[in-house]
Parts: sequence; structure tokens; C-alpha cells
Amino acid sequence: MTEIELLTEKAKIVDTITDLFVGTDRRDWPAVLECFAPQVLFDMSSLTGVAPSTISAEEIVSGWERGLAPLKAMHHQAGNFKTRVDGGEAEAFCYAIASHYLPNPSGRNTRVFVGSYDFRLKNHGARWRITLFRFNLKYVDGNLELERST
Repeated sequence: MTEIELLTEKAKIVDTITDLFVGTDRRDWPAVLECFAPQVLFDMSSLTGVAPSTISAEEIVSGWERGLAPLKAMHHQAGNFKTRVDGGEAEAFCYAIASHYLPNPSGRNTRVFVGSYDFRLKNHGARWRITLFRFNLKYVDGNLELERST
């Protein structure tokens, strides 16, 4: 792979991850689904304590759609991307902040998750798709009972 081809593939990988976060914020669930391979090793154990497992992309997206539905707004911001390409497979890492907003009588309207993500991706023709999604929580701040505050 030439240097230009490598840079192009790295940009496509970052685009896939960015599309995942932007699609989630827009609640564009078909766009989010397109970012994932059909089966994904899904690991939110640093936040939930639930062991990682391989589940369908549809299960991930439908869970997010249900779980995020009560929120008035969400904002995901990612950066400090590091990518490594090995043929048709890749690894990526980024820092991220996710802010959830739901106005409520308590006046404690936000919750913020800060951490990083590890991804593995496979090249599916013109698109890279996520095969591993791991969130590494650093901390949560704000209203931890946000949805129950209304």
C-alpha cells in the first residue's frame, strides 16, 4: 500500500467512527447501523460491569435507540485519533466525551461521560465497518439519574 493509499484508508476509518457518533447524535439509526459489521464484539464493561459479548449490529442500534429516546439532546465529541491499518483490517483509538441533556425539575439537566474508545474495523468494499467497539470510561459527571429526574 502506498503512503497516499494508507492515508486515504486511515481517513475512511476516522470517517466511519465520526459517522457513528454524528449519526447517534442525529438519531439517524440507519446511518449508525451502516457503521457496524453484522456482528460486533461489544464491550461497555468499564461503564456497566457487563462482560463483553459478540452481538448483532441491529441489537446495538435498537438498544441505543430505546435507551437514548428520553433525552432531549446528545453530543458526542471525539478526537486524538490513532489508526493502524493492516490490509483489510484496522485498529483505531480515540478520546471522546458524550454529553446527554434532558431538562427536568431538578435543574440538573446534564450528564457527561469522558473516556476513550478502542475499535477494530474490517474493510467491506468502499466502507470500513466496526467489528469491535470498546468504551473505556474515565469518569462520569453530572446527573447520574437524568432520565428519572423528570
